[in-house]
Amino acid sequence: MAEKKELEPFVYPQATCIAGVDEVGRGPLVGAVVTAAVILDPNNPIEGLTDSKKLTEKKRNLLFDEIKEKALSWSLGRCEADEIDNLNILQATMVAMQRAVAGLSVQPDYVLIDGNKVPELPMAAQAVVKGDLRVAEISAASIIAKVTRDREMEILDAEFPQYGFAKHKGYPTKAHFEALEQYGAIEQHRKSFKPVKRVLGLD
Repeated sequence: MAEKKELEPFVYPQATCIAGVDEVGRGPLVGAVVTAAVILDPNNPIEGLTDSKKLTEKKRNLLFDEIKEKALSWSLGRCEADEIDNLNILQATMVAMQRAVAGLSVQPDYVLIDGNKVPELPMAAQAVVKGDLRVAEISAASIIAKVTRDREMEILDAEFPQYGFAKHKGYPTKAHFEALEQYGAIEQHRKSFKPVKRVLGLD
């Protein structure tokens, strides 16, 4: 059996103020793509930061509150479904990331972004593959973004319970496809995404 390859530890750039950025919600058929930017306080460490998907909901919620309390600065950026339809999901994600960084109350001199693409920013930036596992700032951003978006899906679920948004969070599951077929699309659905297009007769 092949040994599991360990992720190489990330070597931080020489910078005095680093922001981590991550997104949640590129894959769903409904709602916004939500990004977060976080600058951690080196004098006020937070234990247990990792990729938000690897944490229980309870642990994520606890860390969400702790990050907001202890971080030097945090900010959310987003693109709504209609913007995603106009731009495409990749460009919308880049715009949402720009908005998150612009919203920070402290200006970072370096930005680390989860993934392999970097939006245009007014400061130096670097993409970090699997950054949410390797960089504490990106882990913190992934938690802020995921908890925010999950809660928005729960609010949408209360308004449209027939779709099951609280369970699948808008991702393309069998239950979501069946609800789309039965009830059609709501305003918050992404009309450029194939399953929604098909239901609306736009493909």
